[in-house]
Amino acid sequence: MSEILTIDDAATRWSTPDRGALPLLVLLHGYGADEHDLYGLIPYLPDGIAVASVAAPLAPPWPMPGRSWYPIEGLDGRSSAAVTLAAEALLRWLDVAAAGAPSVALLGFSQGAAVSLQALRLAPHRIDAVVALSGYAAPEPLPSDEVLATVRPPVFWGRGTHDEVIPPALIDHTAQWLPGHVELSGRVYTGLTHSISEEELRDVHRFLSTWLDGLDAEPAADTTPS
Repeated sequence: MSEILTIDDAATRWSTPDRGALPLLVLLHGYGADEHDLYGLIPYLPDGIAVASVAAPLAPPWPMPGRSWYPIEGLDGRSSAAVTLAAEALLRWLDVAAAGAPSVALLGFSQGAAVSLQALRLAPHRIDAVVALSGYAAPEPLPSDEVLATVRPPVFWGRGTHDEVIPPALIDHTAQWLPGHVELSGRVYTGLTHSISEEELRDVHRFLSTWLDGLDAEPAADTTPS
């Protein structure tokens, strides 16, 4: 799989037209969903942000509806290279869509979580926080992983004890890999399947509020003439 992927900006759902100066949270849906899927989470998110819910660049095999970030079937299914292609497409989209945003965070579910973490790994200085729900970190190392381990941005990783969609080997890898590369927080939710619970959303709200509080605490740039 070597094609260049493109995110259709016309399909992106924005929470506000006044998005230039606001911190940006990008929502990345899972396999077989679309840009409408996670948009319903907006009431559970903190105020004071612009939210963009994007559509993945691929169509899954018929008869599966919706969109996908990368294949999960065949020889290339769930490959790190395929996840990287999707993350690169997201970063190109951010070059334009987030040009004026003072800070960017990602919230992804399942495939969207894997792509969010991969984008963070590819560009550790461009993404300030990641919420990864029911997802995983791609297993192949990247050249920028050493930089990520130095920057150590905050990541929330939430998953359920009854999630039978993500292979256990990928969950085990992620549990070992994340603590050495990011400032990790998160929970394993008893009884939760491959889904999102209100309890988890409360934790996500707290995590994103901390991200925003950190932006408020940053010192303003010195504009005094020298």
